[in-house]
Amino acid sequence: MPGRARATVDAGPEGVVVLTDRHNARGTLVDVVAGAVRGGVRWVVLREKDLPRAERLALAVELRALLADTGGTLVVAGSDPLDGDAVHLPAAGPCPPPAVGLTGRSCHDAGELDRLTTEQYVTLSPVFPTRTKPGYGPPLRPEGLRALIAASPVPVLALGGIETPEQVTACVDAGAAGIAVLGAIMRAPDPAEAAATLGSAFQEAVGRCPPTATGEEDK
Repeated sequence: MPGRARATVDAGPEGVVVLTDRHNARGTLVDVVAGAVRGGVRWVVLREKDLPRAERLALAVELRALLADTGGTLVVAGSDPLDGDAVHLPAAGPCPPPAVGLTGRSCHDAGELDRLTTEQYVTLSPVFPTRTKPGYGPPLRPEGLRALIAASPVPVLALGGIETPEQVTACVDAGAAGIAVLGAIMRAPDPAEAAATLGSAFQEAVGRCPPTATGEEDK
């Protein structure tokens, strides 16, 4: 299947990756993330960039503690890792990236992919219309996602408007190494159930068409 060879993550995010947004969360952010972790999530990206650093650091400490028991990882949006070792940069963020253990970057088109240097993974968005950022786009759709994944030198997380198992499957079939979601978890009545549902869809899709190492399609 075209694009599938780009779907392996050696040390970066995979599966269902949750982006935080306390303004959209149905409960406290820590409670919502805890539910997602119970549902199988092992990667969380802490946003909340409007908070003062001290408050954001305290939140990072709480979320890391939640993830530690399951071997999960907290990635911090922005160039400040908040005493951790994983960051996710915006498209226009520092280049080259800061020297931390894991770095990802938000990308939206081939030009941004071409500017990558030492990043280990990227998000590509928006794949579908999104309620979190209405009007943001235009959406890539699975066809556009597939084309950009084929051009990406690093594994890709699909992001934007992904709320159903069918959308998860379409992204995996396009070659995504993981599915990054915000509203599907933050707004869910039961974050654990929502995470488990999306996670099962991801595993089933990967099981149908298991990822191979980057570059294998050229051999």
